[in-house]
Amino acid sequence: MRRTVSAVVTGLVVITGAAACSSSSGSSGSSHSSSSTATPPKEVNPAGDIPDNQVYVAWSPAGGGYTVKVPEGWARQQAGGATVFSDKFNSVRIERSAVNKAPTVRSVQSVDLPAIRRGAKNVVVGAVSTVKRAGGTAVLATYRADSTPDQVTGKSVRQDVQRYVFWRNGSQVALTLSGAVGADNVDPWHIVTNSFRWA
Repeated sequence: MRRTVSAVVTGLVVITGAAACSSSSGSSGSSHSSSSTATPPKEVNPAGDIPDNQVYVAWSPAGGGYTVKVPEGWARQQAGGATVFSDKFNSVRIERSAVNKAPTVRSVQSVDLPAIRRGAKNVVVGAVSTVKRAGGTAVLATYRADSTPDQVTGKSVRQDVQRYVFWRNGSQVALTLSGAVGADNVDPWHIVTNSFRWA
């Protein structure tokens, strides 16, 4: 997977049999161990990475209007007018609202982001731009913020957030994707946002 838009690159941890390779400098009796089959590199996903083999399923609200793919098996809950799918500190928040005008980079900067600052902790705004997805054009805002404290430990983590706003005929859908800083979720987030379709 490639890195997220605003995430820090997190290297893959590779475990090798380097010690076995160095044995060739030893006695002739040790040459047998150097010819053994090396253990293939093993990928260890950093905390927060969504696995490459994650399955996605189509979801649409009860009233219809649009569909979007979300990770299968994630917990689902209602948060006000939004539906949130989550797993640990990763989440996909989907919220539909009636808006007369299509969002612009300027409107997101002047209206949406100030509201986000009021509702989240330690928000640091990144880039705001217009992007194209298979289901249409969206305004993308990136930022960092502290997560909601864990219900068991009470701890928060620093998160990278991508918020995509789609609009058509007075209807707006905001897809907000959150993951721990350093998590390499660019491919999963692209699958979700590129799957959005108006019904």
